[in-house]
Amino acid sequence: MENPNVQEILEKQVLTVAKAVEDKIDEEIAALERLDLDDIEALRERRLQQMKKMAEKRSRWISLGHGEYSEIPSEKDFFAAVKASERVVCHFYRPNWPCKVVDKHLNILAKKHIETRFVKINAEKSPFLAEKLKIVVLPTLALIKNAKVDDYVVGFDELGGTDEFSTEELEERLAKAQVIIFEGESSLHASKSSSQPRSVRQSSNSYSSDSD
Repeated sequence: MENPNVQEILEKQVLTVAKAVEDKIDEEIAALERLDLDDIEALRERRLQQMKKMAEKRSRWISLGHGEYSEIPSEKDFFAAVKASERVVCHFYRPNWPCKVVDKHLNILAKKHIETRFVKINAEKSPFLAEKLKIVVLPTLALIKNAKVDDYVVGFDELGGTDEFSTEELEERLAKAQVIIFEGESSLHASKSSSQPRSVRQSSNSYSSDSD
């Protein structure tokens, strides 16, 4: 049987927590009651403005090609795309199975994360760009923010080392780099790549492709 003293202490702790919660609720109710009609109208107007701004932003994103996973036909189009959108995920690919696996996942994520532009470009047909960005292994995802390559996902090493990784695993990796907005996983944002952002206008070294 539980010691009466222990039982009494537990009851007091429960009552203390309950009182704290009750006081917090009372404070929130009191704050709401202090709002007059002008305050409520101001809150409503602020919310409407926020919704309007978001709608305008979504409309602009869609006009720039967000919401779908598309191929960039030339290096010139790549520079235009990264300048137009704040966040871009660019898949440097060649026509092989590993790159097709990445295509499948990016096609899903492009529809889910409209805040980010998802594109792909054939690395073998873009030697100048691949050399500038030091693209060596394919597939490579260049994670671009504000027209600068901020991070890379090279091959599948960070995704379990296999082509059987899930869309969610890739999504978490992109969220970690903060190239997509992944609500509910804010802890991922604390960990960030230590590599320096590489401007898409910065020159680099040579490029070589991996084997099939």
